[in-house]
Amino acid sequence: MTSPDGFSPVKSAGRTLEVLEALAASPHRRSLVDLARDLGIPKSSLHGILRTLAQRGWVESDLTGTRFGLGLRALQVGAAYLTADDALGLLGTVLDELSRQFGETVHLGRLDGPHVVYLAKRESVHPLRLYSAIGRQLPAHATALGKVLLAERPDEEVDALLPRPLRALTRHTLSTAEALHADLASIRRQGYAVDREESTEGIVCVAMAVPLRAPAGDAISLSVPVARLGADTEERIVAALRRAVDQVRAAAGLLTNA
Repeated sequence: MTSPDGFSPVKSAGRTLEVLEALAASPHRRSLVDLARDLGIPKSSLHGILRTLAQRGWVESDLTGTRFGLGLRALQVGAAYLTADDALGLLGTVLDELSRQFGETVHLGRLDGPHVVYLAKRESVHPLRLYSAIGRQLPAHATALGKVLLAERPDEEVDALLPRPLRALTRHTLSTAEALHADLASIRRQGYAVDREESTEGIVCVAMAVPLRAPAGDAISLSVPVARLGADTEERIVAALRRAVDQVRAAAGLLTNA
């Protein structure tokens, strides 16, 4: 398919990236047959792609040689992305301070199309907590991180960005455009988003966008089990997030003016 600027993507490169993305999206190793069916790539072509990727360390197979997953090279490249990311360097201290204040799970997330991806996290000190992983991808409309970043954009852009129908992760997920639009309007007024068990049952998450560019692409959040929510917990989290964002804004201004 030719893009508006006349560029025609290289088919073999596209297929290779599709294989890597499919492996990254799966929690388990995938078989040649499964991948060929899901990606619509002939098994003979797919086998050649997998062998090439395995030779370069991007893909690994199990002991039987029939099931495939990402290799160490993928981890190295992902780690290099995080190391080189300016936002992570700027926000590390802020994430540490939020973690120290509340002892709850803290995330830095980035909008990636219709999803939000975890770039950094600080673990909760409590046994009962939200379990997550760096690089995890979640539907933006179902998370506080994603919703606060969607709210940075007009509704028409949000509608073009998100799939239909909206996927429901829990019984609380906002799964209609009308409900999501109403929530985004509220987020724009108050300056923060709340995910009330919309992505994970039993977990409430509060998030605020980080204004490193316009519209913001990154946000920080705190996630708290419902069982530990007090009468003023949400209010205290919002106040702490506002202080954190002000701190980041000041630091970014100093770097810009340096």
